[in-house]
Amino acid sequence: MAKYLAQIIVMGAQVVGRAFARALQQEYAASQAAARARGTAGQQSAAASSITGISIQEAQQILNVSTLSPEEIQKNYEHLFKVNDKTAGGSFYIQSKVVRAKERLDEELSIQSQDQKQQSQQNTET
Repeated sequence: MAKYLAQIIVMGAQVVGRAFARALQQEYAASQAAARARGTAGQQSAAASSITGISIQEAQQILNVSTLSPEEIQKNYEHLFKVNDKTAGGSFYIQSKVVRAKERLDEELSIQSQDQKQQSQQNTET
């Protein structure tokens, strides 16, 4: 009886181990495919996130913008910067977060414009 129980446990562990290994391989393949699909713009965006220490989503939340519109970003930035001015009783920490968020979104806008220029150049060459 104990022998059969041990065999069942070993077989179950093998099945679970194989399924886990297969799922891990599939996830790795999907991750690699997504990275290739993003191309250089995705790599540049990831590099900008690591340099500034803030993601695009976090920067959008800080500045309360839903789209990457330069006018809306600038308007919200100016308002939040003035409201959080230390001389007006605001928080220097929040003000610095506002500045970093604007820098990150400006960087993302420049990456997108560079990517669009490259695509338009490729389209005119063909």
